[in-house]
This record gives sequence, C-alpha cells and structure tokens, in this order.
Amino acid sequence: MNQQARVTERKTAPTEVLVVLPTFNECENLERIVAGVRHLGHDVLIVDDASPDGTGEIADRLAAADDGVRVLHRPRKLGLGSAYEDAFRIGLADGSALFVEMDADGSHLVKDLESIVDAARGCKGLAVGSRYIRGGEIVGWPPQRWLLSWAANVYCRILLGLRTHDCTSGYRCYTRELLLQIGLDEVLSQGYSFQIEMVHRTKRLGYPVVEVPIRFEDRVAGASKVSRGEVRRALWTVLRLSLKR
Repeated sequence: MNQQARVTERKTAPTEVLVVLPTFNECENLERIVAGVRHLGHDVLIVDDASPDGTGEIADRLAAADDGVRVLHRPRKLGLGSAYEDAFRIGLADGSALFVEMDADGSHLVKDLESIVDAARGCKGLAVGSRYIRGGEIVGWPPQRWLLSWAANVYCRILLGLRTHDCTSGYRCYTRELLLQIGLDEVLSQGYSFQIEMVHRTKRLGYPVVEVPIRFEDRVAGASKVSRGEVRRALWTVLRLSLKR
C-alpha cells in the first residue's frame, strides 16, 4: 500500500463480507450505494483517490456515523486494480472471509449483491456478476459501447482460454482462500485489466469461476472513468498474459 495512504481505524469486529467501493468523483452516488450495502449488514471499505469533488469528505462523514464503514484515502489516482489490492490486503489482515468488488456509481444494483455473495460462498472460488449470460442485461448503453464490451470479452476468452462470458465485470466476490492463493503481489494489472487477470489467475489455480446474472444500469450521475487509453492498455495486458501461458 502507498505509504501516503491512510485508513480509518476499525472499531468493531469484521463481518463475513467486505464490500470494496473504489471512488473518484462519486459525490452524487456514494451515500446511496453505501446505505444499500449497509442495509444488508455488510462492512464497507471506500477507497478514495483524492477526489476533488468532495467524495472523500462524504466518505469520512459516513464512516464517522457508522462503524461498519471505513475509508482508505490515497494521495492520487493510482488505478482501479491497485485500489482493490490495497483494500483486499486490509480485509485479509482484518479477517474478512468474502471480498466484493462493486462500483460506486450506481451501475451495480444492491439487489444482486446477495446472489453473488451466496455463489462465492457456495463454490469457494470466484463469483462474477455477469451481463452476458441468460438472465443478465445491460440498460442504458448505446449499441457501440455494448459491442466494444462484448468484443473485449470474446478477445479475452479466445486468448486466455477462458469460459467466463463476462471477464470484464467489476461486480464480483472472492473467497479469502482464493485471494491468499492468488498472491496479490504477483498481479500485473493496476487498471481495469485487473478484472480480466484475476479471472485468468483463478482459472490457472484450478478454482471455480461461476457467473450470476445481473442487471447492469449505466450511471445516471457523474462521468465514466474508462478512457480509450485504458481500454488499449487492458487489451495489451491480455496479450501479455496469453504469451505467458
């Protein structure tokens, strides 16, 4: 973890499930998402990369009012993958058993959370909230964005020999045992390709990857953080991983 990062103190024993919410400029969405997760009784760890819009201050206020919410403040944007890695290390040290990745922009619905957690608990590996299996759907995307996402997943499946239909999904749950076996220090990706690499590493270790259908709703507030450059870096990372197979 970055030496300049700071995390709020834990005041209660951890729950079984830790939900990690990386944030950058999510002041319009964060409070609603945290409230939904906390209503289910799960711990929340917000990872804020010095959002200039006040997201970090909102996160601190939520943590001050609820012992089940903690905040990891990082000094600048350091990448989605590194945000999850830092949060997972904190959760592993605390003793959490199940680790959820969830977007803080409202595109991942709280109503799908328990089915993803239950699937991970049952398979003892990785459960992925999937937009591309029967029962899954995407709402609010233009056709070209859907095509790009679908094609990226086909690319990953072919190059890495994966059967998972939604390798790029950011709504998922890992078991503690799986994260310990993966070894977070060994993961190459720091950006959005982190999602793909973690599916790849799970498969190589022989752990199950199960897909749970979800309804993905495009954000209604704030702006997407996925740039064309980030997409190109993700595709290049997949090629590197395929060459190492």
